[in-house]
Amino acid sequence: MQTKYTKLSLVWDLLKGSFPFFLASIFSTLLVNVFDMISPQIIRTAIDQVIGKKDETHLWLAGLAILFLAVGSAGFRYFSMVFNGKGAERFSKTMRCRLFSHIQRLPFSWHMQNQTGDIIQRCTSDVDTIKNFVSEQLTAVFKIVMMIVLSLFFMFSMNVQLTLVALVFIPVIIAYSWGFHAKIQERFTRCDENEGVLSTIAQENLTGIRVVRAFGRENFEKERFEKQNQIYTNEWMKLCTVLSLFWGTGDLVSGLQIMLVVVLGSYFCVQKEMTAGEFIAIVSYNTMLVWPVRSLGRTISEMSKAGVSVERIRYIINSQAEKDKKGAGKPDMNGDIEFSHVSFGYGKGQVLSDVSFQIPKGSTFGILGSTGSGKSTLMHLLNRLYELPEGNGAITIGGVDVADIETEWLRSHIGMVLQEPFLFSRSISENIGIGKEEISIKEVRQSAETACVDEAIMNFSKGYDTLVGERGVTLSGGQKQRTAIARMLMGNTPIMVFDDSLSAVDAETDFKIRKALKSRMSKATVILIAHRVSTLMEADRILVLDKGKVAELGSHEELMRKHGIYRRIYDLQMNMAEEVGEHGA
Repeated sequence: MQTKYTKLSLVWDLLKGSFPFFLASIFSTLLVNVFDMISPQIIRTAIDQVIGKKDETHLWLAGLAILFLAVGSAGFRYFSMVFNGKGAERFSKTMRCRLFSHIQRLPFSWHMQNQTGDIIQRCTSDVDTIKNFVSEQLTAVFKIVMMIVLSLFFMFSMNVQLTLVALVFIPVIIAYSWGFHAKIQERFTRCDENEGVLSTIAQENLTGIRVVRAFGRENFEKERFEKQNQIYTNEWMKLCTVLSLFWGTGDLVSGLQIMLVVVLGSYFCVQKEMTAGEFIAIVSYNTMLVWPVRSLGRTISEMSKAGVSVERIRYIINSQAEKDKKGAGKPDMNGDIEFSHVSFGYGKGQVLSDVSFQIPKGSTFGILGSTGSGKSTLMHLLNRLYELPEGNGAITIGGVDVADIETEWLRSHIGMVLQEPFLFSRSISENIGIGKEEISIKEVRQSAETACVDEAIMNFSKGYDTLVGERGVTLSGGQKQRTAIARMLMGNTPIMVFDDSLSAVDAETDFKIRKALKSRMSKATVILIAHRVSTLMEADRILVLDKGKVAELGSHEELMRKHGIYRRIYDLQMNMAEEVGEHGA
């Protein structure tokens, strides 16, 4: 069962690899504090001895001691920063790798429910926020606590009354800092959420720039981005207002503390209740005390922002990853495929209702239906991109329920080409051979020839070394589909699914590809999903879906004799083709 993390347990788990570095940094920092705290005592002794007793030898000894402490402090400060930096970067690396790895294993349904821009923002901005808090604030807590303890110890040893005056301000600073905590957290949450929306708009716009340009939507998208950017900016301005009030209040309280210590300390010196050296030492310790206490308040405020980011990352890590049933196996995938009384819906809407049919192994099976009839959903259920809930029927391959097959094994034996194929920003040869560790250009070209795209690729100046732009913008729609078909063919899977993946090619190319596939993949089970009847005519059996139900099932000839939905679509498409041919002539 997947571990469900709390905020604290998640941070601790992510810290495991970098904790020794942070521990070494904290230890070095504590030594720096010890050296810094001893310096005012040396100065106090030197002043009292030189001014009070006219003994100048103490001045030289004090100078050498301070020099020694300064060198020691500088050395350990260097180690503190080095260890902290290494720990921070390793911590950040762990978070990024953990998130990426987990996101890769999250169900397809999860990705459909979460916007890409927001996911990216959580993996970048939120990771940096947590890293900065742990490396800059959380490790500083130990330094702050030790500085407070040592400062108060030395101050109490010299003058109890003056120390109590300084001490009374500490709970005041902590109290108002905690009071601001909730407000800062609320404002930062809004900023983070709106940054995610802004990232999504930018990501969608840049990805679909060709569509934006084609439809002249530049001004619309510009105004949409500027509107969200203004909302995001306004939220940050509100947060800055709260933070300004927080730091302004801190300056006022700290100023009052310093003023009282200096005024009362001067009075005690005049009254001979403390020496000049003690006064200077206490003022030094109070100055050292003010910043740590202020920093403690800052840590509380930064904890608000980090808490929001941890929660956003926790949402991803706690999301249930895909997992196989106990005892899931790796059966022979060269078997009949059967859908038995399958019903399925997204949320409250029912997409498939009591769908049953069988696909004999090695046969070609066609699926026809209108948009939204559930054609693609059938294939998403077959390779478990969506899990079929219990009691909603069964899908089997060779008599084995797909739910009892290891996910990786199942998907590695089902090749899929989608209507809108995704190509990576790599060379064409790398895109085609992306599913195999070792490939040869001969294998790549054979697959490309079967997909009828080899000639088009060779016409490029760099041939198969041509770099495909982001999302495949270098290629036309038909070339992308054929390249995706070639990529799928490289896997030589026993089951091949073409989800309307020939829609962007002309009828002649469609015929050539189907002929080449039949010749090369005669033993494979081929599933063709299409809107074009001509693509399905030669299939062994054709399923017609209507509103998520099986309307008709049979060969092309059988369906033509029924004069049902299939025949009406066939007649309509043939008549349209004839009309186009006449106009073209």
